[in-house]
Amino acid sequence: MRRWKLWLLCVLCLLTCNRCAFSKESVTLVRDGKSDYVIVLPVKPLKNEQTSATILQQFLQKITGVKLPVVQEDSYTGNHAIFLGNGKVASSLTDQLKDDGYAFAIQGESLIIAGLHGHSTEYGVYTFAEKYLGCRKPDGGAAFIPQNRTLTIPGDIREIHNPAFVYRQSYYPMSNDPEYLKWHGIQRFEDLWGIWGHSFFKLVPPKVYFTSHPEYYSLVNGQRQALQLCLSNDTVLHLVIEQIKKQARENPDALYWSVSPNDDGGYCTCSRCRKVDAEEGGPQGSLVRFVNKVAAALPELKITTLAYGYSAHAPLKTKPAPNVFVLVSSIDAFREKSLKESPSAASFRKNLSEWAAVTSNIFVWDYSIQFTNYLAPFPSLMTVAPNYQFFRENSVKGVFEQGSGDTYSDMAELNSSIQSKLLWNPDEDVTRLISDFCRDYYGPAAETIQEYLTKREDALLNSNHPLDIYGDPVNEIRSFLSPEQMNSYSTLLIRAAKTVKGTIFESRVRRVQLSLEYAQLQQSRYYGPEKGGFLSSDKSVFYKIASGWPQKVQNFVNECKKGGVTELSEGGLSPDAYQEEWNKIFARRWPVNLALNAQVSLANPFAEDYPAKGNRTLVDGVSGFNDFSYNWLCFYGTDMIASIDMGKSTEFQTISMNFLDDPRHWIFLPASVLVDVSDDGMNYHNIGIRTNKSEEEHTSCLIVPFLFKSALPLRTRYIRVTAKALKELPSWRDYSNKKPMICCDEVYVTK
Repeated sequence: MRRWKLWLLCVLCLLTCNRCAFSKESVTLVRDGKSDYVIVLPVKPLKNEQTSATILQQFLQKITGVKLPVVQEDSYTGNHAIFLGNGKVASSLTDQLKDDGYAFAIQGESLIIAGLHGHSTEYGVYTFAEKYLGCRKPDGGAAFIPQNRTLTIPGDIREIHNPAFVYRQSYYPMSNDPEYLKWHGIQRFEDLWGIWGHSFFKLVPPKVYFTSHPEYYSLVNGQRQALQLCLSNDTVLHLVIEQIKKQARENPDALYWSVSPNDDGGYCTCSRCRKVDAEEGGPQGSLVRFVNKVAAALPELKITTLAYGYSAHAPLKTKPAPNVFVLVSSIDAFREKSLKESPSAASFRKNLSEWAAVTSNIFVWDYSIQFTNYLAPFPSLMTVAPNYQFFRENSVKGVFEQGSGDTYSDMAELNSSIQSKLLWNPDEDVTRLISDFCRDYYGPAAETIQEYLTKREDALLNSNHPLDIYGDPVNEIRSFLSPEQMNSYSTLLIRAAKTVKGTIFESRVRRVQLSLEYAQLQQSRYYGPEKGGFLSSDKSVFYKIASGWPQKVQNFVNECKKGGVTELSEGGLSPDAYQEEWNKIFARRWPVNLALNAQVSLANPFAEDYPAKGNRTLVDGVSGFNDFSYNWLCFYGTDMIASIDMGKSTEFQTISMNFLDDPRHWIFLPASVLVDVSDDGMNYHNIGIRTNKSEEEHTSCLIVPFLFKSALPLRTRYIRVTAKALKELPSWRDYSNKKPMICCDEVYVTK
């Protein structure tokens, strides 16, 4: 018995000693405003490592009031150190790092924060400060740094953080803050690319060359047009190479140089380009061969190009050169499901697989924003982790996640934070990440904000409707923004705002409310004189503006400017311009349509992608605005022949309607518009016809009125409007497989 007790005592002693040597419960860096720790750098520290030391020194001083000295490794002999960077002591950790990964660990009484190169050690310092020192930087504002004269950390820290992707960008306003980028371990193309994105005209600008050398540009429909470059032209190749050389001399730190088509169609169809494309299965062939020639002339540079639009597919024969990187775009996919499972992403998955078969240098250009309505609620956050996991499974090296850029958008802070963390580790628990962020950023309103986020996500999934990056809050009335859901969301956000009134969290909750208010304003244009609309339901000859509506718009615009909203869509209106647009709406006279809610029959179906209110769109009491996707009834490649039954013989003098002229979206005015009337619905006679001349080239979006007025009052029951679509696209817009579309808003019948 005594022998057994002695053996047990020896084992316990060994375990205790082992625990003391390898797993201390805690390490105190600062106690009661005093510390004997120093920050230790490698013998020949890199600039990044020196910066990291300054950052950590400042953190610790702001927290505890103690400024730790900074020394180099060859002059340090103690055992209370914070070792930074790629020094000798850190070698056991740096051996496990790759790319710009970092690590931190406790060794004895010392702390090691290790990194190899670039900003890796800085990333390590910021992550350590957030995880173990309680510091936070959730947006582009000032960081939160707690104060505590005693600073103790766990004694068993050992973490290795290697990024899932070499290139990581979450494109939101916070990225304009350099500290935010390093804190979250993400990058921006301004720091990595010498030339970014759609670059053909940055390299060979038409304003310089087109007049004297049209042959440098694409041959489309038998004419040279400044749409894309002619990639079989040897001089174009020379100009591109020399331009990149010049800019590379001016910007030697840039890693990547884009040689990519413009954001449109119009690839060259000259005989030489066409021959290459026939061999390669499409216009991506002449692009990749051209890019390879540029890459061969500049072997020391990394050349990027886009698998997007007409260049989305991989070529059949030619492989990208070793120093060519391909950005594969997921632009055609809806966002309610992950890219791995969504039927709408089938083409993207196929394209990604094709490119992976010919190159290992793949980046993905992904999207987490509604381009047409930056502020609109856009519940896509829960698809981010499975998307990034899918990218990693397919050997993608980098991700450009396109958000709203420099302007604030729906849940921008949360989106950026979650994306940043998942770009490092797609296996992170997203629910926990969201909960942690909301707790820190929204304070007492956190649970309510999370409930709002969950409700709108559930409503989207239950609706079985797509979430389109080119959608709008009106079409989403059928999805997750129905009147009932909007009321539910509003109730939650009003409660959240009351919870944090008068605190630092109030303005943050207010920005969340902006998205819902924007959706309400846009939907009001759709509802018009109906419930939820901006027009009063009281009617005589003209509707009045609903009570309080101008002030509602003014309040929204003011809050937008406070909240960092600079534009409401890609290349769209500023808050002030949005106010001006509403002012014009308020100043208009809104006549009551004598054909309001009449029965409408159509000889040809309207475009199913833009249903508006269906047939009733033509008689719902409200005309259209610049956005063709609602309040307009659209007809794709066919005529609009609409017969309106007013239910009884009605006296009128004027029939009017608007048609949209928006060539950017292949929408053109009808070739002609005829109006016929009938008393019995069978025998019609014509009361007016208007024809249009061929359209001159332009890119403006215009609303064009068509007015048919009789000298004397007429009386009839049936009206038929025939709008003849163009038989083919104008030559200056005919470089795609599109057909002309016509869009009509309201057929007004008035006295």
